[in-house]
Amino acid sequence: MPTVREDILDIFQYAFRTARVERAMQERVQFLGEVMEVDSHRYDLSRFDRCVVISMGKAAEPMAASFLAAGGAAATLFEGILVAPDPVEAPSERFITFQAGHPSPNAASVEAAETILQLLSSLSDRDFVVFLVSGGGSSLVEQFLDPDTPLELIAATHKALVESAAPITAINTVRKHLSAVKGGRLAAAAAPAEQLTIAVSDVPAGKLDALASGPTTPDNSTLNDVYAAVEQYGLQARLPAAVAAQVSSRLLEETPKRGDAIFARSRWVLLLDSTSLESTAGKRAAELGWQVVVDDTCDDWPAEEAAAYLVNRMRELRRLSGRVCLLSAGEVTVTIPQGATGNGGRNQHFLLEAARRIAGEEMVVLSAGSDGVDGNSPAAGGVVDGTTVERALRAGSSVEDALQSFNSYPLLEKLGDAITTGPTGNNLRDLRIVLAP
Repeated sequence: MPTVREDILDIFQYAFRTARVERAMQERVQFLGEVMEVDSHRYDLSRFDRCVVISMGKAAEPMAASFLAAGGAAATLFEGILVAPDPVEAPSERFITFQAGHPSPNAASVEAAETILQLLSSLSDRDFVVFLVSGGGSSLVEQFLDPDTPLELIAATHKALVESAAPITAINTVRKHLSAVKGGRLAAAAAPAEQLTIAVSDVPAGKLDALASGPTTPDNSTLNDVYAAVEQYGLQARLPAAVAAQVSSRLLEETPKRGDAIFARSRWVLLLDSTSLESTAGKRAAELGWQVVVDDTCDDWPAEEAAAYLVNRMRELRRLSGRVCLLSAGEVTVTIPQGATGNGGRNQHFLLEAARRIAGEEMVVLSAGSDGVDGNSPAAGGVVDGTTVERALRAGSSVEDALQSFNSYPLLEKLGDAITTGPTGNNLRDLRIVLAP
């Protein structure tokens, strides 16, 4: 199905090219001299003694660069800190940069957290701080409430949570209550300064406090949610013994909540999220003659259940109408056995689950991470169709074997079905596209 595969790649490329930080920042952030407007929020920068930018996450560099570009001459008023997973160039000598760890914190993650906390704690009510927050910030900026916690323990905790079957909101609930920088605690450090958060979200819609574990937002999760998540997802056995003991002691500190005085001068703007990917993908699919259906029901489902759901949903849709494009944004989960050494990620694992369900059918499925990174592989994701299982066997491999060994990338790469973009500087969760002529 060359034409269908060409269309699905076209839709994917258009969505990833169009739902960009730079474009959204240009449209939403306006400067008139030293007056800044973001949506309905207006700030006269001349009123402040200091103007600070804290940019953290996978989109830290393009967010900071496009924000300062919008400022024009007013950009010289800002100082700040950028924390990203890749090397970044400071926009001026007034900025400090960190290349920190993802998906596990490294020494730079801890140093970045300490530096940010020091800067924020020096601010007064005559200062203004703009937080530019994107996904990945949970590991890129980290310090536990106990500042003497060794890096090895912090990293092991993050690894245990990420590799569990828990959805991202549950993972972040636990992380927030262990951290000195998550769950609204950066906002607490910055208070009483004026605060604005501009967010590029990789979490479910309406759950902005889960983005980067919510460093600047009121935390909707509670300590009871932490204990429930630990029990529901079997985290007690996965967490390092010292952290597990801390949780089981029930002596963790509660995070700042909505209505707390620290948020009296805080505002939040959502710049982009996964619906931005869906809307641009849907626009392009319609231009190519596909009837578009959006279904995010399987967000945060296990990969095998999500694959079964979307394949069956497409079968229902195609019976009603031809040339259907089914779009689904969000993430799926994969429970990785401890000690597994395979190469892949949740998108590629999902694709192989889909491939074995559509064998012999006229259906094409694409799944990719908008950040350009899928798990521990160099790919963003991939594309499969009704011939994938047969082509794998002809190549001397097996879809079932790759699933069992959590080794999806080598198979998709061998078949020419891996999609490799490199880091995109964006992070709007994953996009799944299913086409059936």
